[in-house]
Amino acid sequence: MNKTHYDVLIVGAGLSGIGAAVHLQKKCPGRSYQILEMREAMGGTWDLFRYPGIRSDSDMHTLGFNFKPWNAQKAIADGPAIREYIEETAEEYGINPNIRYGHKVVSAEWDSDTAKWIIQVKIDGKRNKQKFTCNWLHMCAGYYKYEQGYTPEFEGRDDFKGDVIHPQLWPEDYDYSGKKVVVIGSGATAMTLVPAMTDKAEHVTMLQRSPTYVVSRPAEDKIANGLRKALPNKMAYGLTRWKNVLMQQAVYRRTRTAPDKVKEKLLSLVREELGPDFDVEKHFTPTYNPWDQRLCLVPDSDLFVALRENKASVVTDHIDRFTETGIKLKSGEEIEADIIITATGLDLQFIGGTEITVDGRTLNPHDLINYRGAMISGIPNMTSVFGYTNASWTLRADLTSEYMCKVLNHLERENYVEARPVAEGIEPVSDFLDFSSGYVQRAMERFPQQGKEAPWIITQNYTRDIFLMRHGKLEDGALIFRRAHETVDQVAGIAPVAAE
Repeated sequence: MNKTHYDVLIVGAGLSGIGAAVHLQKKCPGRSYQILEMREAMGGTWDLFRYPGIRSDSDMHTLGFNFKPWNAQKAIADGPAIREYIEETAEEYGINPNIRYGHKVVSAEWDSDTAKWIIQVKIDGKRNKQKFTCNWLHMCAGYYKYEQGYTPEFEGRDDFKGDVIHPQLWPEDYDYSGKKVVVIGSGATAMTLVPAMTDKAEHVTMLQRSPTYVVSRPAEDKIANGLRKALPNKMAYGLTRWKNVLMQQAVYRRTRTAPDKVKEKLLSLVREELGPDFDVEKHFTPTYNPWDQRLCLVPDSDLFVALRENKASVVTDHIDRFTETGIKLKSGEEIEADIIITATGLDLQFIGGTEITVDGRTLNPHDLINYRGAMISGIPNMTSVFGYTNASWTLRADLTSEYMCKVLNHLERENYVEARPVAEGIEPVSDFLDFSSGYVQRAMERFPQQGKEAPWIITQNYTRDIFLMRHGKLEDGALIFRRAHETVDQVAGIAPVAAE
């Protein structure tokens, strides 16, 4: 396969990248494309993470693609089932021949004279690079570093005699039978690991610095399974999808308008699960409002069952240091451990850490402004997928890919060669994500910022984005289109800067 120029290059073969390829085939038939995947398998997150119990904390009727129904009984699916769904999609739509594995995109340089991207790619992790070119670049590389997770510095770590594991780098066939396990963290990964590891471990302790809101939900969606029996598959899927979208939005809106009432409801559900003797105030009552950080979903109360049966426990305290046999806490208490798992978060990065250069000028993403949650100011012919924080990732991934196709077809129809958001006079006013989680705040300087109003804001609202992305006017005065003989300044009406 010697071809190196394509109409579209898609970076990443996870949920977003495979979905993008299908949208491209459906809406832009005849366009050549290639998916560049840095790993040796498709699936992204759902192939990378292999720790016990790995699952989605979103329902698959909204995390699934809008064009391919999720047919399994369980709506809260495990990693292998999601990976199989992605692989099945790629096979069904003939995507596999268009994927190159072991191809890591390291830099992308836009050349206005030729209206092309020049992409430098590392092959199979080696030093040698290959050059690709394309007319449009679609970034589906996720939002975190695949090579490593985030682990804080723990004093005395080298003193600990057992294994210290980050879930992102889980050893294959790792045996934890009969072991005392401490899981550091209180996010989705910790909530998944703790009940899953009680099958073999002697005991599992979730050690958290501060609590998280947790809610249980049935792993199976009875309404969805009932609709599938009564209605055509796609219709049943569509109805279930909208049921869940509207329910998610209603809950989220309620957390914004009546946070105290939502907080009390969430805590009352936890009290019902764990009974009067459990200290819910200490271990499950956060200091922030619901959805200021992501709400943790546990299927079929599995975490609460593990706590009730004393197979697992929760400790809320600060770590003083690791010791030979476990962890000493600030309170003076020591937790014994054979294995310590650092479920301490992801190391976030923008567009896979790709270095972006436009006409010889390397851009710092933090100096730029988001446009419609799909493009970035000053960067032409590039879309980037970043999902919702308050709903399923794929809802926005689908919309972003559809929007890319809409722009591509407009370029072809009007004989344009470039589409570029121009934020002339627009001031950044907030971070890319309005989320208080530590792992998010640590990384916001690597991401673009937001403006004050549309189209420079990220709405976190799927129904609003449908109108903005699918039905909104393309030529809105902010997205500038140019033909081959024109310059961006000419079509944007920007006066040239006088030479000093």
